[in-house]
Amino acid sequence: MAGTMGGAMNLDGGDPRMNSSAGVGFGVASEITRPTARKLHDPSVTFEEYMHYAAITRADDRNISPHTDNALSAAGLKSMNPFAKKRKPAVETVMQMDEKTASSSPDRTPYIISEEEYIQASRAVRTATWGAVFFLITTDILGPFSTAWAFRQMGYGPGAVLYTIFAAFAGYGGFLLWKMFLGLDSDKYPLRTYGDIAFRVYGQAVRIGVNFLQSFQLLFNVGIIIITNGQSLSQMAAKGPKLNQNGACFIVLCFVWALAGMLLGQIRTLARLGHLANFAIWLNVIVIIATMAVVAHSSPNYVAANTAYMIDPGPVITTAGPPAEVKFQGQIVGLMQAVYSYGGAMLFVEFMAEMRRPFDFWKGMLCAQTFIYIIYMLFGLFVYSYQGQFTLIIAYQGISSYAWQTVANAFGLTSGLIAALLYGNIGIKVIYNNVLMELFRFPTLGTKAGKLAWIGVVPVYWAIAFILAAAIPQVANLSGFIAAACILQFSYTFPPFLHLGFQIQKAAIQSGEGFDPATGQTVRHDNGMKRYIRGFKMNIMWNSFHVFFFLGSFVTAILGIYSAILGMITSYATGATSTFSCNSPVL
Repeated sequence: MAGTMGGAMNLDGGDPRMNSSAGVGFGVASEITRPTARKLHDPSVTFEEYMHYAAITRADDRNISPHTDNALSAAGLKSMNPFAKKRKPAVETVMQMDEKTASSSPDRTPYIISEEEYIQASRAVRTATWGAVFFLITTDILGPFSTAWAFRQMGYGPGAVLYTIFAAFAGYGGFLLWKMFLGLDSDKYPLRTYGDIAFRVYGQAVRIGVNFLQSFQLLFNVGIIIITNGQSLSQMAAKGPKLNQNGACFIVLCFVWALAGMLLGQIRTLARLGHLANFAIWLNVIVIIATMAVVAHSSPNYVAANTAYMIDPGPVITTAGPPAEVKFQGQIVGLMQAVYSYGGAMLFVEFMAEMRRPFDFWKGMLCAQTFIYIIYMLFGLFVYSYQGQFTLIIAYQGISSYAWQTVANAFGLTSGLIAALLYGNIGIKVIYNNVLMELFRFPTLGTKAGKLAWIGVVPVYWAIAFILAAAIPQVANLSGFIAAACILQFSYTFPPFLHLGFQIQKAAIQSGEGFDPATGQTVRHDNGMKRYIRGFKMNIMWNSFHVFFFLGSFVTAILGIYSAILGMITSYATGATSTFSCNSPVL
């Protein structure tokens, strides 16, 4: 997965629609004065005010012809490369004029930028079409290499049914995020991240929780890639048919990737990784095709399967239901791979924030989710049918041919390193912006002091990821844990929870209530539980469904976390894996 593509849009340079400066230009010597500054997370801005300005922005969006938008889809794909270097709007360019140059002409009359001019200039950089969104979501989510292992854990029937159900609910969760975005995003108060929705619906505490989970997920994603790349390199280092007897120490190989991340992670701007990220997509496509072709004409990797499962060579066995040897907790960890596979909702808000017509987001999302579902089902069922009980968590590592296994591992190493750099870059920026800057007053990344701070933070981040990877070198259980603890929340638990609060507050607004732009005041005739109950009853059927959706997702998350932790404990107890070990989990 190259799941950090969208995050670069706002973490690198900020949203061009948001005036986040502390003042208005550079003072009287400036050529241009911006509109009044706005605080990004201002608790004094009410829900009704957000909705008022969102309605104005959506009315303007309707004036953009969908036919024109479709005609620009090809260009939108190129422009939506979030790493590509974009031209800044004239307003932003002049805003960043050198202060020394400005002060050299004190007699110049400042040019006052009106609110309307600023909005129009800011809108000029929103170029994404729904076709571009299809590309980004596919890039972010597509990663089918664990799907075959999920079928190994659950069997054909439960696996196919649950992958279908989770695909449908992942799409529905994205639909809810889209509806909230349309109702809360505006040119005056733009939504930039998932946490922004949480803030506008429930407040600062929930936003902090969402940002923490996002940081937690990205850190562990880097750790999982370190393990996976370490396994790939250990297979490549093995010589001859007696694999790993002459191979290198596994923990050293993992540390090599951590060192690579510490060095290459010094790249602060994701624009430098744009072409590599697109290249990684095609590497994954090649690995998918090669894996399916090779497993159809060769035997499973019995040595690796024996190391992973302690099973001897034999005929390939597939099952309609869960295999008898796989316990319930193992089936749940397999189910969590479905959750892990559809984990892209965390970046949906960033994608919508860059669209010319956010109304069309559902088209790109629906096409992308459908395409991804088909690939997952095709790849997972195909590989499982040929490898059965010998299927590994990383499908291409189950190839028995050393030559083809090495080719797949080499491609996987390259795309994995790129993905880890992207995850790490966004993860560090999330922590830096929301923790180090807000709580510890670190300098902004654009300053010299900020750049020096970045140099120090990157090795610490990758060192923590390496320690996590070395302490829990279990790709299946660790990815299952992250799927349950983090990914499931962003795709399944948070959307109904957030939409419930959104819909209750929206429906509770009575005649004569709302935001008055003339006075800047919000009028409410009542407050408290009475208001919330009234809002809930206005859409009682859908609200009740969302309550059950939220509770079901939450219970599934708890079950997944418990199963993953139990799997880790069992793996250590049986000696299948050990911490900071030279022995590779696969051969």
